[in-house]
Amino acid sequence: MKKTLPLLVAASFAFAFAGSASAMTKEEHKAQKDSIAANYKAAKERCAAMDGNAKDICNAEARGQEKVAKAELEAQFKPSPKATAKVAEVKADAAYDVAKEKCDDLAGNAKDACQKEAKAAQASAKAGTRG
Repeated sequence: MKKTLPLLVAASFAFAFAGSASAMTKEEHKAQKDSIAANYKAAKERCAAMDGNAKDICNAEARGQEKVAKAELEAQFKPSPKATAKVAEVKADAAYDVAKEKCDDLAGNAKDACQKEAKAAQASAKAGTRG
């Protein structure tokens, strides 16, 4: 799963720069949305073969990648400071969801500390988008 995130990021950057010379058409937007949906479906299928918390982490990563990709697509389709901030917020939420699932592998104080650290990282990332 970790290998697909850099690929999605690289693809979205490449698409952003390719589309920066001209506005994205509705057809291109729809094609990208369909591609995001297909990537999400493939990721979910990979997760289905897993068990326990590994499956939960995999699903959280897949959902997060889908949400980030959708937010980035909307920011490319209708660029604005608000859309850019939304991308950063969605990234923070996605990272938090994955971190929270990873904390489930721990117990007791370690789990509590992990969850607090994940929440603090999310809050810090969101605060950085507002400044």
